[in-house]
Amino acid sequence: MKKNALLTLIAVAMMLLSTGCSNQEEKTKNAAPMSVRSEVVHPSSDIDTKSYIGIVEEELAISVGFATSGTISKVCVSEGQTVKKGQLIAELDKTQAENMLAMAKAQMEQANDAYKRLKLLHDNNSLPEMEWVEVQSKVQQAEASLEMAKKSLADCCIYAPESGIIGKGVMNVGEVVLPALPVAKILVIDHIKIRASVPEKEVAAITSSTPSQITLGALPGQVFDGGKIEKCIDANNSTHTYDIKVSVKNHERQLLPGMVAHIQISPANQQDAITVPITSVRKNANGEHFVWTNKGGKAHRTTVTIGDATGNRIVVLTGLQQGDVVITEGYQKLSEGMEVI
Repeated sequence: MKKNALLTLIAVAMMLLSTGCSNQEEKTKNAAPMSVRSEVVHPSSDIDTKSYIGIVEEELAISVGFATSGTISKVCVSEGQTVKKGQLIAELDKTQAENMLAMAKAQMEQANDAYKRLKLLHDNNSLPEMEWVEVQSKVQQAEASLEMAKKSLADCCIYAPESGIIGKGVMNVGEVVLPALPVAKILVIDHIKIRASVPEKEVAAITSSTPSQITLGALPGQVFDGGKIEKCIDANNSTHTYDIKVSVKNHERQLLPGMVAHIQISPANQQDAITVPITSVRKNANGEHFVWTNKGGKAHRTTVTIGDATGNRIVVLTGLQQGDVVITEGYQKLSEGMEVI
């Protein structure tokens, strides 16, 4: 009797469970299609691409100044101005140098005149050898003084040794300068370098010929190809990073020192891999990872094996193939077989 009652109870429970499942399936079938966002899976070769923030630096910075002291009488450039090689940068007051040159010329004429008159006597053997040597020495001294005076006058002007752009710190008219004191700085930027810091665990993968691309917020939509990469051998003791410098052609001089740049470096021998947004990967009660996929307009739970994360995406090792459609948004309320659009 008790056995029959137990069998009856089990039968009723199975009937109720079957009815519940049927109702759930019916609800799923009759539910309105869920609006989701998705993306088509395709292998990508840029999963190992690293991104760094760098600062644009000039290829060469040349400080120019006068070889002599004096007061600046003319400044022909201003900060940010483009200059060509040989262009006049600034001048000193030339009054003293011009006077010295005039005196040197007068001494030269006097020495030459004495040389011509005494040479006749020397040729006739009427002049002591000592006096003749003295006359020659005075001519040589006058020539040296003249050359020094010419150089002093020339040193009153400085010219651009290379083509470039004038940097900060240009001195003004009326300022007194000492020898070698910088009057202006010329930044050579036909080629520029972008300096960035790279973590020590990533620097070994970068070589002088590693491909790179440069983008800048100041020049939206433009991409520059990076050239040779220089690696500094001294690490930053506090951050454990190494500085690299990426060379970039800048013939139009659009890239200016101080600009912030984004460097994308792609190590050689990259392997293609499938990646999906990290947020689209879920975990079930058994600890298995899965994603929701759209198969024929219906949601399907697809078990996957994941690898390393790269940025806001993660590598999928198994479970997905090229062409699969992964649901990336709106998956929170999905159930197996639910219609999606």
